[in-house]
Amino acid sequence: MIHRRLPHMPRQRAAGSLRGAFTLIELMVVIIILGVIASVFIAQFSTAEADSQRSSVSSQLQSVRQQILVYCADHDDTYPDLVNQQWAQLTQATDAGGNIQITGLGPYLPKVPQNPLNNKTNVVGDISNADQNTGWVFDTTTGIFSATNRTPTVLYDETTQLLQ
Repeated sequence: MIHRRLPHMPRQRAAGSLRGAFTLIELMVVIIILGVIASVFIAQFSTAEADSQRSSVSSQLQSVRQQILVYCADHDDTYPDLVNQQWAQLTQATDAGGNIQITGLGPYLPKVPQNPLNNKTNVVGDISNADQNTGWVFDTTTGIFSATNRTPTVLYDETTQLLQ
């Protein structure tokens, strides 16, 4: 008597058969594909961090520049002075001549903001005076306000990106 297998019955495998297992090449292809996908995501996250820093420094520059312009309007088109890398005229009240007072005009900033590129708050009037602790550069004659990068010889300005 001949036994026929019914179509809905699965075939039985011989003991020790590897027919259902993945081959080494199939596993390696899957691992390579996962590695490529992971490298794409890592690259996107690293550029997102840099974009976030640029956006943050651009926002800080715009905010401080606005306060400098308000100070100038209140003080007969005179820019605030820097004394010992501090901006007391922007962070404290002043009279119309720019002298620090208990009450008066300002303060224009609660404090000098931290530069997102290097986490520093010190302000210098000339890039040649910048060091590793410098966060911002402000030219008191022209009113140009810029951020220093991690190396203090590079200035960042949101309109021209990097200035040398």
